[in-house]
This record gives sequence, structure tokens and C-alpha cells, in this order.
Amino acid sequence: MVGTRLMMKDWRILQGDVLERLRELPDDSVHCVVTSPPYWRLRNYGVVGQIGVENTPHEYLEKMLSVFREIRRVLRKDGTAWVNIGDCYAGSGCGGGGSYESERRGWQQCVTRRVPHLKRKDLVGMPWRLAFALQADGWWLRQDIVWSKPNPMPLSVTDRCTTSHEYIFLLTKRPKYYFDAAAIRIRAAPSSVQRWQQDIDSQTGSLRANGGAKANGTMKAVGGRPTTECRDKQRGHSRRHAGFNERWDHMTHAEQRAFGANRRSVWEIATQGFSGMHFATFPEEIPRLCIMAGCPEGGTVLDPFSGAGTTGVVALRLGRKYVGIEINPEYVEMSKRRIENDAPLLNKISGD
Repeated sequence: MVGTRLMMKDWRILQGDVLERLRELPDDSVHCVVTSPPYWRLRNYGVVGQIGVENTPHEYLEKMLSVFREIRRVLRKDGTAWVNIGDCYAGSGCGGGGSYESERRGWQQCVTRRVPHLKRKDLVGMPWRLAFALQADGWWLRQDIVWSKPNPMPLSVTDRCTTSHEYIFLLTKRPKYYFDAAAIRIRAAPSSVQRWQQDIDSQTGSLRANGGAKANGTMKAVGGRPTTECRDKQRGHSRRHAGFNERWDHMTHAEQRAFGANRRSVWEIATQGFSGMHFATFPEEIPRLCIMAGCPEGGTVLDPFSGAGTTGVVALRLGRKYVGIEINPEYVEMSKRRIENDAPLLNKISGD
């Protein structure tokens, strides 16, 4: 495991108010932020100063903008911020299919009396409200990624579809930034790899030699049998794609077989339960993809809403450093234990 080679102080979790603890971090000290902030009006964590209990979307967004201004300060100029956030409905029990929906623990319904334009059963649209607010505040909104859940929480609604997705927004400080697309490429299917392993060039009578390109030409009689005078064309096109073909021809067979495809903007990832007391964890595959793409090996990952420490566990496994911030002291201790149990050879620090 990569994480077991990390040294002392390569991870820490700071307990306290997110704004206060962020202000303690130095400028340009973080390579990547991966976080899922508390969703608006969806859960009461019972901690003074918690985010998400604001009376209106405007108040929630103002608080989030203050937090993300500090995040922008500590993020390197070439850094990336990945923000997972779900939605809710006004006045109908807050629950757009988000990670928290299974347990409301008596938390009150979304109020509408202080938000005149929100009608009962209106979709609040909080993910996009936040994304556009951050964009207007100076962030580059580079992409919206749809987290598609093949195992969504079942709902009893009969006048709309069951919600089975949330959003992950990719935000940056600059138009150019660190992004390792190759690290998260979709690998080629085993059937494709098996097909590429065939020795097509030595096959006789094949009109599909040259790595899958068609052998197009005019049939001529040579010595009494028909042959093909070939013109090398990319399959389905009238001309070769010279730039791509040149790069392809210079790759080794192993590189060609592992070429795969660029990661798409819809990530189908099943939700994961957690036996600990924090019920709002997101699956490990989400921070894994974000960190692999957005943080170089040895870099520092920040989660300002650390919760159960899922981002930290994954970051350390991948050979990155980790800084978490969490307001609930019980979650801090739980996430520390989780990290230590996941990589017992890691040196422990106080986390303060």
C-alpha cells in the first residue's frame, strides 16, 4: 500500500469552525480540494456553527462563498477543487436523492415562507446556485460531472422520477491547471485487448490489415487471381487522420492496447454504506478519481468538510498528503481511527 510509506505529519485533521481553521493554513499550500459540504436544510448535526441550517438559499450561499474564498487562498495557482453537492425540494421534506436522505432524524422540512419565489415542491436547484455563485466570485467553473447512482435510495413519490444523481463540480483558480487525464482514462475492454493482440499483419487474405484500417482500392488481376491495390484509409473516412495515425504508429503495442478512452462526465458509482456514526459518506471511488486527476503524487489534498475522513483515507492510499477540517469532535476522532486502521503503519499525530 502506497500510504504506508508516508511519514509523520503527512496527514492531520483539524477540529473546529471551517473558516477559522482555514485561516490558519498558509497561502498556496494545497494542490487539490475534494469535498462534499453539508447540503442546505437537509440535516441538523447538532453542532454550534454548522453550515447548512441557514434559513434561505441566499444565506447558505453567502456562507459558502466565505469558505471558498479561503479555499481559493490556500489552493495553489495550478490547483483544482472538486465539490460534490446534492439538491432538495422546497416544503416537501428536503430530499432530492442525496446521500443523507435515508435518515432525517427529525430534521424539519425545507421552509418556504422566507423564500417567496420558492413554491412548495419546487426543486431548489442548490448545486447550480452554488456553482454559478462561485463562478461569479472568480472561480473557473470547468465542468459539471454527474454522479449517477445505480442503487439510489427508493422513494415513495408518484408524481416524479426517483432521483438517482448528484453533481460534482470541477473548479479552478486559473484557466490552466494540473490535470492528469491519463490517470483516470477508461481502460479498454478485455475483448478489445484480445482483439488487438491478434497478429493481423501476418494474416493472409485480410482486407483489414494495418491495425484495423480498411484496405481500399481497385481490384486487379495478377497472375490470374484478383488482388487489391490498397490505399490506406482510416475506417469510415476518405482520408487518413495523419496527426493521430502518426502518434498511434509510434506507440508500443502495450501503449496502444491500454489506450482506452478519455473519462466521460457521467460517473456511474454505487453508493456505499459506512458502519460508523457518520451517515453522509460518499463512495471512495469519487475522491479516488478526483485525486488521481487533480493532485500530483506527493501533493496535498484538503477536505474542509472532512466528515468520516473518506477523502483522507483515499488520499493516503494514493501517496498524497492530507489535511481535513471538521467541526464535530466525534467525527474527528472517528475519522482518525478510520485512517489509522486503514494504514496502521502510518505515524499518528495529534491532529490539532
